[in-house]
Amino acid sequence: MPRSKTALSRRHVEGIGEGSLAGTFSRLLQLTSDCVLVFDGAGRVLLANEEASELLAAGGVDVAGLYVQGLFPDLDDADASAASGVASSVEDLPFALDGSSVPAMCRGLDGALRAVTVRCESVTAPGETYLLVAHAAEGGLADAREHDRAVEDLKRANKRLSGAFNIVLDTLDAPDVGELFSRVLERLYQTLDADGTIVYLAGADGFHLRGLAGDIDAARVPRFMHFGRTVETLATRAGKAVRLRVAPPTGDALRAGRLTSREVVNEDTREIIKIQSKLLPPFTSFIAVPVWFDGEVISIIEVGWKRQYPVDKEEARLLDSVAHYLAVQLVGAFAAMRSQRSARLDEILTELREKALGAGDSGNSRDAIEGVLREAAGELDAAFAEVEVESGKLAATLPLTGRQEFDCDIDELCEGHAIDGVSVVPLMPGERLRERLRELGEPCEAVLVDGGEAAGARRACLMLRPDGAEPFDEVDLAFLARLASCLRDVLEGEKTRYENRRISQALQSGMKNELQHVEGIDAQGVYSSATASAFVGGDFYDLICLPDRRACVIMGDVSGKGVEAASVSAAVKTALGAYAWEGLAPARMVRSLNEFLLGFSRVETFATLFVGIIDLASSTITYCSAGHPPALLVRAGGQEMTLLDVQSGVVGAFHDIAYRDGSIGIGEGDVLLLYTDGTTEARDPSGAFFGEQGLRDMVMRESDPQKPYEGFLSRLLGTVEEFTGHKLEDDVAMVSLRFDALG
Repeated sequence: MPRSKTALSRRHVEGIGEGSLAGTFSRLLQLTSDCVLVFDGAGRVLLANEEASELLAAGGVDVAGLYVQGLFPDLDDADASAASGVASSVEDLPFALDGSSVPAMCRGLDGALRAVTVRCESVTAPGETYLLVAHAAEGGLADAREHDRAVEDLKRANKRLSGAFNIVLDTLDAPDVGELFSRVLERLYQTLDADGTIVYLAGADGFHLRGLAGDIDAARVPRFMHFGRTVETLATRAGKAVRLRVAPPTGDALRAGRLTSREVVNEDTREIIKIQSKLLPPFTSFIAVPVWFDGEVISIIEVGWKRQYPVDKEEARLLDSVAHYLAVQLVGAFAAMRSQRSARLDEILTELREKALGAGDSGNSRDAIEGVLREAAGELDAAFAEVEVESGKLAATLPLTGRQEFDCDIDELCEGHAIDGVSVVPLMPGERLRERLRELGEPCEAVLVDGGEAAGARRACLMLRPDGAEPFDEVDLAFLARLASCLRDVLEGEKTRYENRRISQALQSGMKNELQHVEGIDAQGVYSSATASAFVGGDFYDLICLPDRRACVIMGDVSGKGVEAASVSAAVKTALGAYAWEGLAPARMVRSLNEFLLGFSRVETFATLFVGIIDLASSTITYCSAGHPPALLVRAGGQEMTLLDVQSGVVGAFHDIAYRDGSIGIGEGDVLLLYTDGTTEARDPSGAFFGEQGLRDMVMRESDPQKPYEGFLSRLLGTVEEFTGHKLEDDVAMVSLRFDALG
């Protein structure tokens, strides 16, 4: 029987499946300016859109749960209660239920009656269900609603434009890479009312996760996407932002058990592509945005919603505009991030090298080196597996399945990778050892580290990440190569020969005390040797200009006198200079120097040291005073003096001495005075010591604002020499630093 032309109907359009009807209907409720109600056979409202709330409840109350008989009373009984819980039959409603358009009166919750046009019909659904569509008969109210809708659209458009503008402003002054990503990601998902944002940066082998923001389960975010049939393929091929939707799984797929792949729909082209579930973001609807630079996709940004969300084209265009602007910033950010990560691994390498060297001195190097390698694996988010090599074949103790033997020739694997006897070999897809690890269910994103023959045995190991994880990049591989080379040196004693060479070089270059020019510091230094036959002795000092408005000041005193003490002083000063450029903290520098002296100096040689890192930008001094007389800080104006009294033990005497850092703030005009114990232990002809109190009195006297800073140390040294009758019994060295430009 044909349907009435006035009846509600639905035609099935090819391309819209049953699974997408719910989302389409939800969006339709938002777009239509008509009041829409769904109610059951008793008349209770099951669903209502915002227009229904506006028309029937003056926008203040959700009408769901009320009874339609009260909202549409019979004209002959207009005083019926709109909120009555007593419902008559829907057959008594004052309009037909066959889909025809009829005039009617509705009563709002404010009690006012409004003339409307209604269409209502039963729908196919479990139970008795009706769909009602109504709009106000007065043109004014309908126009008002259309006006409100237009205003809301303008608000949304303004929010998008404002968000894009703020992204530009936020990235102009981002202090570092992490802050740049954080600002951009948060702005993006907030601007589009999304649930979250994810960003990937391109590498040589695929796209690496570099940041996420919003309400996202981080565990479900893929850390790496190989080039291929992934989200990046769709975005790169389109060349612009792509609106994507993860289709609901079919009944057959659900019955099959675990969903290893999902269908992703391109909302622009209706194309469907299958992608592995583990490579999809934790969104149902999302936009994948390629960021192009110099003809290459350097990044993929994903903005998404956990629910099915009708993404419109304007949102995709907005993201394309943002990506175009961000291209240059991301290139710079990527380079800076790699540099920061490389610097971080350099710091870790220094720490691990110190541990390995300490282990070599203790004679327990094998177990300690394995511990160092395990720690390195942890820093790289990898598991460690020790490898045994017999007749070229491999056996490894794996993290999940234990000891396994592999029919692989290690020399073939390492061919073409060896540098100075050390090989670091990333296992590529298809390589036999990698595929065997995959078959065992072990992590198979792997690197083989072969240290070659050392101390009579071949040492090798595997660094393992889970299948599908981010591969080891060139920064990781370079770190592992340097670490393996260092460990090889420890086992062979190459480190000893290297340090001996450094001592001989230091004897040639480190004999001269000097103070480098550091902008913002006015430095003076004096040295007086007590040994008549030597122009140099055991006391030494140095001021080293470092990057970022930092400087390292060193004052030391090696036991003994003359050329012999000076030779050790030169080596110590050279070593400390190298440590300063490595960026080590003062206590770490002194600790390394302690092991150096114990390993390569005479048993009876030891030293006292003051090492300070001056940060002019933050107006602080971080220092380690190792058995050295406490430095003096004279505040500007010469009215106050502070001792830098955080003390540690001497250097070069014992292995297990704890060295610690102290810290103090400085102000412009402050003067730091360093000195050796020859100053305070100077004696007059009667044998009385000059002493620390004598030194402090002298410093306060010479710090009088009426006296010029120029010649400050010369006046101090002249006072000491006069006190001794010009007969010093020990070397005297002094350094003063006035801080003229801070902040």
